[in-house]
Amino acid sequence: MSIENLKVHDPFADDVGDTQPKNYVHIRIQQRNGRKTLTTVQGLSKEYSPKALLKAFKKEYACNGTIIQDPDMGEVIQLQGDHRTKVMDFLTDKDKSKMGKYALQKDHIKIHGF
Repeated sequence: MSIENLKVHDPFADDVGDTQPKNYVHIRIQQRNGRKTLTTVQGLSKEYSPKALLKAFKKEYACNGTIIQDPDMGEVIQLQGDHRTKVMDFLTDKDKSKMGKYALQKDHIKIHGF
């Protein structure tokens, strides 16, 4: 007779395994005034150039944008309008005209908002 199944297991304890990526790219929407919104992209690693991505986003989505220096979040890309799903599709696209071999995996991106 074995008592192996009597071990205590807390399902809400923090898992120490590295099953989830720690550095997510966060895509958020912020409400401005009225119907106006901002899409923010933060958490990109240093191998991506925010200026080049901003230029590509502005050209692809016909919107204006800027890069904000935040002391906590680092460089944050702001785009005018709601472009959350489009930005995620752009960042995960393996097409050479978009991200190519630098494309991110969808499980490394979190979309927040509404």
